[in-house]
Amino acid sequence: MLLSASAIAAPTANDDPRLHDIAKAISADRIEKDITTLVNFGTRHTLSETKSDTRGIGAARRWIQKEFEQISAECGGCLEVITVSDTISGEKRIPDPVEVVNVIAIQRGTTDPDRYVIMSGDIDSRVSDVMDFTSDSPGANDNASGVAGTLEAARVLSQYKFNGTIVYAALSGEEQGLFGGKILAAKAQKESWRIKAVLNNDMIGNIEGVNGVINNSTARLFAEGTRVTETEAEARTRRFTGGEVDSPSRNLARYIDKIADQYIENLDTMVIYRLDRFGRGGHHRPFNDLGYPGIRIMETNENYTRQHQDLRTEDGIVYGDTLDGVDFDYAAKLTGLNAVSLAAMSWAPSPPAEVSIEGAVQPSTTLKWKAANSKQNPQLAGYKLYWRYTDAPQWQYSKFVGDVTEATLENIVIDNYFFGVASVSKDGIESPVVYPGAAGSFGE
Repeated sequence: MLLSASAIAAPTANDDPRLHDIAKAISADRIEKDITTLVNFGTRHTLSETKSDTRGIGAARRWIQKEFEQISAECGGCLEVITVSDTISGEKRIPDPVEVVNVIAIQRGTTDPDRYVIMSGDIDSRVSDVMDFTSDSPGANDNASGVAGTLEAARVLSQYKFNGTIVYAALSGEEQGLFGGKILAAKAQKESWRIKAVLNNDMIGNIEGVNGVINNSTARLFAEGTRVTETEAEARTRRFTGGEVDSPSRNLARYIDKIADQYIENLDTMVIYRLDRFGRGGHHRPFNDLGYPGIRIMETNENYTRQHQDLRTEDGIVYGDTLDGVDFDYAAKLTGLNAVSLAAMSWAPSPPAEVSIEGAVQPSTTLKWKAANSKQNPQLAGYKLYWRYTDAPQWQYSKFVGDVTEATLENIVIDNYFFGVASVSKDGIESPVVYPGAAGSFGE
């Protein structure tokens, strides 16, 4: 179907006042209070005390559960608060049986409840020896900041209703081998959750790097390329059609980078084409391992004297992950980025499915996709085509084409650009862009 630029009127867009309100509602004071509470449990090591009401990971996760339940009470029971757990043993960092318990709160969507976006932070903490479960391990930034941000996002977003479902997850066992994420990802796969985004927040409060740089205006978005679940046949196709830099995780990161520019004051995000920091990992990885789109959101300037360290002073350097290393306004800023992104994706229609492309040895490029389920997506206004030069990091050009399932870009040669399609709501809120074929698919 050939569509002229003037034939279709796009929804009035782009600057949604609700998203600005959500960003402004995030409270640095509440985040500080929650981080302080988590630090005061002494240690939250995965192997630590579980019976005490004041110390250890058991006390921490029960407090988190009560916080979620209180948030739910204030929104009329809008959150389903549950624990998701498994007993782990025989592992290098968990040799003896330990119950790894995640605390999650689910805010069900009104029209498409089986479509999920997830925000997560890690409950557990550690010191220099990863097996030391008795020493004080405040974990103020790593990762009380991520859990506090997740709680705060739930407080703010629970005051709204969304088409899709939002999950707020406090995960355990990260430092011992990403076990909490593996447990929740396995549950999602078993129950056929249609996950469109996992936003893993791991260290969102430090602004003073070990290199001496102090900066509160940037953040990093780590996003891997080609899915590890790609088949040999899919890899052969990708070799000739591209997609290495257009995995759903990468296009999720581009989406959040755009959200930051539009809705979060004084924040520039860096999309980093890597699963995580060099040779390291985080709790988005278990979801990536199953093919789900997922990224890590974190501070730009890490301070290694404040992470994974015994509390001590050596050669005039103070080591340890304590409260004085957290900038609460910065943690609120990154929490706002999460909250706005979750809201936008949950108000937007589901990302287009079964996107395909044609145009080899032709002067024009045609994209096709599957029509969205109208009951699940009553807010759908139509679709927008995106394209960019192949070496451009962000989408450059776009065209709204209406509520159709096929559109042609005349005189746009397929060989010179990368292409994608986004769903657009009647309010002008868009889904992430979907690159054609298996390499870019966000699923059904």
